[in-house]
Amino acid sequence: MTIFDAIIQGIIQGLTEFLPVSSSGHLMLYAHLTGNAESETGFLFSAFLHLGTLLAICIAFWSTVKALVLELCSMAKDLFTGKLFKEGLKNPERRMIVMLLLSLVILVPFYFLRDWIEHIAQTYLIALGCFFLYTAVILFLSDRCVTGKKEAKDLTWKEALTVGVFQAIALFPGISRSGSTICSGLFAGMNRDTAVKYSFMLGIPTILAGCLVEIKDAISAGVMPWNELPLYMVGFVVAAVVGVLAIRMVDLLVKSNKFKYFAAYTLLLGLVVIGFGVADLVR
Repeated sequence: MTIFDAIIQGIIQGLTEFLPVSSSGHLMLYAHLTGNAESETGFLFSAFLHLGTLLAICIAFWSTVKALVLELCSMAKDLFTGKLFKEGLKNPERRMIVMLLLSLVILVPFYFLRDWIEHIAQTYLIALGCFFLYTAVILFLSDRCVTGKKEAKDLTWKEALTVGVFQAIALFPGISRSGSTICSGLFAGMNRDTAVKYSFMLGIPTILAGCLVEIKDAISAGVMPWNELPLYMVGFVVAAVVGVLAIRMVDLLVKSNKFKYFAAYTLLLGLVVIGFGVADLVR
């Protein structure tokens, strides 16, 4: 890998992790077009890119992240003093934490299917194209759903599980995680600001867990490319910087009902990818 590859993939990750077009799908397309098949080190580099976008979330939503961390510490204190269940969901931050945990529970069974899920999109371009089309459909529908009014203080287990299911489906490359969670939040009746914040807060533990698994697997397999770590850090920094800018763009787009442009983009991209997939089959 060259520094040019690291920069380009950092830009792709930073933009597409937050713009509703699927970062994993675009990185797979980049690997396919450049002839760089995914390997153990490739997955590890992807983990570093995701850590960059994780940093971007923390920077862009620092006040929200700080409030949730402080409330999580308060919950831990209440647990050890026996007040946790007596206090209940006493504020919006505590309610959001509980709802985020419910959304995350949905992902647990899918963890054991992650290798199979990644294999499908890597092996069959037609499948990857269909996943892009799915993203286009939910983006199109989200721009036409009735604007909800639910804020963090109004969230219930129904909204949490709805977003959790959509996030689990987004494990398929080509299906946007941010797009799926924002759209499902809107479908569940959240207002646009709450849907965006909930999506990105949910992304923190999801992205972090995925990165830690990839790094652990690389260390266990003895494939840590120590000599390429400077390039990995370049990708990390680029993904973080571009990610902050992309988050600002997404916030603006959601509030102005502009997801239809990304629906058109993923629709066109999906059809093109399916076309290439069919061409590969008939060769």
